[in-house]
Formats: sequence, structure tokens, C-alpha cells
Amino acid sequence: MELDVLVVGSCNTDLISYVPRLPKPGETIHGHKFSVGFGGKGANQCVMAARLGAKVAMVAKVGEDSFGRDTIQNFSENNIKTEFVGITNAAATGVAPIAVNTEGQNSIIVVGGANELLASEDVDAAFGKIKSVKVVVCQLEVKPATTLSALKTAKQHRCITIFNPAPAVSDLSPEFYKYTDIFCPNETETELLTGLPVTDVDEAKKAALVLLERGCQKVIITLGKDGAVLVTTETKTPEHIPVDPVTPVDTTGAGDSFVGSLAFYLAKFPHLTLTELIRRSNNIAAVSVQSNGTQLSYPWQKDLPNDLFI
Repeated sequence: MELDVLVVGSCNTDLISYVPRLPKPGETIHGHKFSVGFGGKGANQCVMAARLGAKVAMVAKVGEDSFGRDTIQNFSENNIKTEFVGITNAAATGVAPIAVNTEGQNSIIVVGGANELLASEDVDAAFGKIKSVKVVVCQLEVKPATTLSALKTAKQHRCITIFNPAPAVSDLSPEFYKYTDIFCPNETETELLTGLPVTDVDEAKKAALVLLERGCQKVIITLGKDGAVLVTTETKTPEHIPVDPVTPVDTTGAGDSFVGSLAFYLAKFPHLTLTELIRRSNNIAAVSVQSNGTQLSYPWQKDLPNDLFI
């Protein structure tokens, strides 16, 4: 099997409530809409890369339940290879109850379920059946040991590795930086990892240098409406890459849209500069926040401007 992108990570079913505002602790409020969607950071990133035209497979685990069956069906409908999506009766498929307010901001609870059972052996089994893969993407919604094993194996196979340290942990092992080519957190994750405030572009540039010093090759900090900051070992000069302003409807999954788009571009457009790949990924993430839902908001290549694919 030859692939452009392999994603090792989580699959969740999103249970989305649309509310006038996010509730305070102990408060009950009325929502005006409810929907069920597919999520999990790994699955989201995988779907985004596939919708843009990458040849993609997912390494994941779901429960032997309706959510799990529907997740696998959703992968198939998005042209994602499902040979490496395991089914277990030891835990339920992961779920994520999400509240979204009228400004498009969200609050999310993740219950890992079957995601917690994804093991290094599952990763090894997948790589044993793959002839070649260009980019491997990982996050932290499965066991850290499994994610680290995937990054190490990917480097042994000379793949480009993207690590999205989400949800972030303050005591992240130094090995994650060593085996990561592109380290890609958002502002909140960067603050937790570095202990530095990240409230504007200048602060993000300072934090990016701290992360770079820990051993990865490139750092991209995503900043939502402010675009992203990039720094690499080659230049060691942080660069701000802005994004055109849009009016957000639902920001859920925007970071995953960016990561999935970046993986697609790294695999399919390696001749372009990383700055240009980030600019294009920013633009696609900006499209995603203008619609409700997580994967539901992700555009297909045919629905995007042609100049993003030349």
C-alpha cells in the first residue's frame, strides 16, 4: 500500500449542542439545536487531508457499537482506507459532547473510550503493510506511548512527521520533540507547554523559539484569526503568516482542518515553501469556520479555488 498521509490517532462521535452562551458551572441553559457528527482530532485531520485529494489511511480503534460502525462507514465515504481501524468490545467508541455559542466559540469534553486501547502493536502492524508513506500525523488523544512509538517508527521509515500536541500536557516527554519534524500547537497548548503567555503574535514568536530549542525541526503555532507563526532550525527567525478575516460560525475543528490541510500540501506540493503551504492551510481552515459542525464544515477540493492547488 502506498500512501500520501497516514494519521495515527483518535476517532470520536461529536454530540453538538448550539447554545446562546456557554454555561457556567452548575448552570442549566436551553440550547436551540442539536446534531451528531464525526470527530476526534486524528479522524478530523485524516478527513481533511482526504477531502483535499490525498491518499490517506487511519490507524485507530473504535468500539463494537453503532458509533464505531458509523465511524468506519464515514471514513469509507471520505475515501479513507480503513484496514487499520480496529474494533474492540472492551470499550465504547470515544465521544465528545460539545457546546457552541452564538459567536462560534466552543467548550468540549472528550471521553476517550476505545481510543485509549490503541497500542504500539497496532501502529507496527499498519507500517508492516504499508509500502511507502510521505507524511505521518499524530496527536495526544490516544496514549502518549502509542503516539511516541508512531513518531519513532515514522522517522525510521523516513516520513515527514507532524505532531499536534493536543490536548497538551505540561510534562511532555522530550522525546516527542526529537522525533517531530513539524511541531504544531495552538496558543493554549503553547502556553501550557512553555509556561509563557501567548496572547498576540509577538508572544507567539517568543514561545515558538522556546519550543524549537527543545529539538524539533520546525514549529508552527496556530493563532486562529491571527493566522500562524513559523520558525525553523534553518532560519531561527520567527515569521508571522496572517490569514484574511472571516466571520466565524463554528470554530470547532478549525485547528484539525489546518493540520490535515498541511499534511496534504506537504505530501502533494513539496516544491512549495512551507510559508506558502501554511498560507494555503490557513485559508482552508478559514473556510471551515464559516459553517456549522466539525468534519461537516470541511470543504472538498472541488469546492475550493483552483489557485490553492497549483
